[in-house]
Parts: sequence; structure tokens; C-alpha cells
Amino acid sequence: MTVVVRQLNVFPVKSAGGVSVDDVEVLGTGLRHDREFMVIRPDGRHLSQREVPRLALLRPSFDGVKLTFESAPVCEPGLVREVTVHGQVCLGVDQGDDVAEWLGRTLDEDVRLVRFAGVRVLKRGGSMMYGDGEPISVLSVESLDDLNGRLEEPLPMERFRPNIVLAGLGAYGEDAVSRIRVGEVEIELIRPCGRCLIVNTDQDTARRSREPLRTLAKYRTQTFEGSRSIMFGRLGVPSGLGTLRVGEAAVCS
Repeated sequence: MTVVVRQLNVFPVKSAGGVSVDDVEVLGTGLRHDREFMVIRPDGRHLSQREVPRLALLRPSFDGVKLTFESAPVCEPGLVREVTVHGQVCLGVDQGDDVAEWLGRTLDEDVRLVRFAGVRVLKRGGSMMYGDGEPISVLSVESLDDLNGRLEEPLPMERFRPNIVLAGLGAYGEDAVSRIRVGEVEIELIRPCGRCLIVNTDQDTARRSREPLRTLAKYRTQTFEGSRSIMFGRLGVPSGLGTLRVGEAAVCS
């Protein structure tokens, strides 16, 4: 069985649109620049597509120095402040009034934009920036193919927002994988990815429907560590650092 990296995706702003890349550096916190920025409410709570589907329409790009949105002002770093991700307190550098006002008009919400600062340690070990659960998400091409065979209208891979897309595992083959090695990079897959309302949001229109959660619930509802959820894909942490490239072979065990 030959497994290859089919796609790599980075999401510079949590819950906003992603960027497909040909190669990306893997750090201790996950893919470089992934979920490095976050939109927050005035009290510091993170904002996601669960509450504001229009976040999907934002298409940020980040060159390592400047984060830009189409027609938006350049971010101007300001003060460090406390923010929360699902109740966990961490730090962020406020990116200024101009981009906050632009985002506010675009999303019709009172918001600020912050860039990750400090350290966010995970309960299971390792660290991450503003992601949910674990820093790296993995999904196979064949799993999506199987799901699409059950849907009236097939969905694109971007609906599930994976960091790493693998081909060659077979449908739900990632369920049985505990470690992925690609060159010097090693990723430990430690738990299934529980899915929420975001996967029902069209990433091109921000419209929300009942699929695919309705169909997934019929055959992918599982219990993990006492929590019952709709599982699709896997989450992991890096244990060996380096650069991932599309087209490289992956050894899965």
C-alpha cells in the first residue's frame, strides 16, 4: 500500500478560509502559521463559524510578516491581551483598530483580531496556537469519497478543513493509524476528530445546510474517552519536525 500526501492546507486565521500550499514547515505547534491569528469578541472570547458562518468567506494570506485580507488594511500590532479558546486562557497581540473596524463591517459583529503570543500547552502533551483539540488534522481522500457516495450532492475536501490530506489509506484507514512519517516529519495521531456545525457550512457561500452531519451521524457516531460525537478524520501532534511536501510518500503505522 502506497500512501502519499495529496494536499496541505494552512489556516492563518482561526475559522477563516484556508490556503493550499505545496510545502510547509512542521513546528512543535503544528504547521507553520496555522491558526496563528484569531478573531475575538470584545471580551476576548474566540469567534468561529459556529456563531458567524461569514468567517468562511474571509481569505487571508500571511507571508510571515504581514497578514492581509482582500481590500483590508495592513495589521498594526499593538498590546498583548488575554483571550480564550473554548474557555482556555492564552495570549494574543491586538492587531489594531483599522483591521478591527474592517472585520466588524465585513462580519457585522463587534470584533478584534489578535496574533498568537506566549505558549499554549496541551493536556495530552505538546503545544499549539489557536487551533481546537490538537494542532494537526488529517483526513484521507478515500474517506471523503465514501461519504460522498452516501450524499445526494458530493462535497469538496475544503468543507472539512484538514491540514493534511492523504491518499492510499482506503476509506477510514486513518482510524487505525497511530503514527505518520514523511521524511523527517513524524505525527502522532492520538484521537478521532469530532465534527461540529462548521462542516455543514459551505465555505464558498457561508450558507448552512443539514449535510453532511445528518449522514455522518448514521454511521460515524462514536464514543471516545467517554464523549460521544460524530467522528471524521483524526487529530495529531508532531513528534518529529521538518518540511512536508505534496506528493511525498507517507509511512503509516
